[in-house]
Amino acid sequence: MKKELKNNFKTKLVYYSNIDLETFYAELNSSETGLSSSKAKELLESNGPNIIKSKRKSTVFSRLLEALVNPFNIILIIISVVTFLTDIIFSQNKDYITFFTIVFLIIVSSAISFVQSQKSASSADKLSKMIVNSVDVFRDNKLETIPITDIVVGDVIKFSSGDMLSADVRIISAKDFFISQASLTGESLPCEKEAVNKSNSSNFLDFTNIGFAGTNVISGTSIAVVFATGQDTFYASIAASLSKRKPKNSFEKGMGSISKLLMIITFIMVPIIFLVNGLVKNDWINSLLFAITVAVGLTPEMLPVIMASTLAKGAVKISQKKVIVKNLSSIQTFGEMDILCTDKTGTLTEDKIVLEKYLNPLGKDDLRVLRHAYLNSYFQTGLKNLIDLAVINHAKEEKLESILSKYTKIDELPFDFVRRRMSVILEDTFNKKQLITKGAVEEIIKICSFYDVDGKVLELNEEIKKQILAVYSAYNNEGLRMLAIAQKNFNLNK
Repeated sequence: MKKELKNNFKTKLVYYSNIDLETFYAELNSSETGLSSSKAKELLESNGPNIIKSKRKSTVFSRLLEALVNPFNIILIIISVVTFLTDIIFSQNKDYITFFTIVFLIIVSSAISFVQSQKSASSADKLSKMIVNSVDVFRDNKLETIPITDIVVGDVIKFSSGDMLSADVRIISAKDFFISQASLTGESLPCEKEAVNKSNSSNFLDFTNIGFAGTNVISGTSIAVVFATGQDTFYASIAASLSKRKPKNSFEKGMGSISKLLMIITFIMVPIIFLVNGLVKNDWINSLLFAITVAVGLTPEMLPVIMASTLAKGAVKISQKKVIVKNLSSIQTFGEMDILCTDKTGTLTEDKIVLEKYLNPLGKDDLRVLRHAYLNSYFQTGLKNLIDLAVINHAKEEKLESILSKYTKIDELPFDFVRRRMSVILEDTFNKKQLITKGAVEEIIKICSFYDVDGKVLELNEEIKKQILAVYSAYNNEGLRMLAIAQKNFNLNK
């Protein structure tokens, strides 16, 4: 069975997804309390670190080879070899100038490209080293934090909001556990993971008790067991396909077409000139030299230097804007762009949200709205988004921190993309229980029967709903993001 699992990834997932936990732990030589430190160290040494390796690794030699081998340089190298033979080896009057000039131009253009690519690679390596990911695992029956590279098969991991799944795992227990699989499926909506596979789909990405490396936790908590790391993960198979050589960009295609044209012209004209000149003058040695001179004249020797230096200058200017250019030829692609579109929040902005207003249903400022929003954002567990941080920071400016000591959290209902709201249940010092909900304006209005203005609770009729939506639309049209806050007092004992 183990051999079949190794050869068929889908079979392995189906098998690990459906077997009972006792068998699952036995297959991995693990237990519900995790591995011992000695066992984990032994597995790490035998199986290697949890790293996805790229087949095309960029090294100093590969970057030097890429800088040296390009269509124009190949033409110049061929010409330099022929020139070396005709002007130096087989010539009585040795002429070193042409040969060394061509070699110098090849070295200069290659050096410019290599130095720029080396700088870019060095900057990228420094950035990657700044990012250190860790994970909480159970070792020796206690929870400890280790680097993700030290994860081994059989590790029991605890995940919470904001964590990244760095190995393929089976979910053992979960509470409101939602993860984003956009990196694998392209689906923007998060999916819920549970301890039991409730999916009837044959697509293993839909298995509800399997988590994949490369995905990240949106909300909730979970305990999971690792069954695949590094090159054995599903993400590694995708990374292998992405590491294949990229198609040529427009600059490289243009370079190739010009070089091809020059080579065709050279291969056609040089023999013709050699034959015609030899037959007319009957001096075949001088005819050969003249034909080679024509070939040298047809090739623009300075063009590689001009191109490399121009692209390098462009890369330097872009680097002043804190952009790393790893491939010089991509500068040409940048120049061809008319419109740049991005869906990454924070890429073109400060990645910061500021709370501007806190309004009652009639559109007037009300500190009680900020107060309830503050309680909701503060007491929610897991990763707080930018809106939560904006609410918390503004509440601190209004000196509202003192109210936190009056409340204790009992439970919460995390945000999901169906309800489009999240709720916390709090209890104050007078034993009053309160549900505070935050979410999309349309969703909150649907579930409310009353509205609160200046401490007065009134029935929410259609006319007030239209007024609330009018206020919402007015601010929304100005580009402001609006959320609604609702609260309900109740007794859990009834």
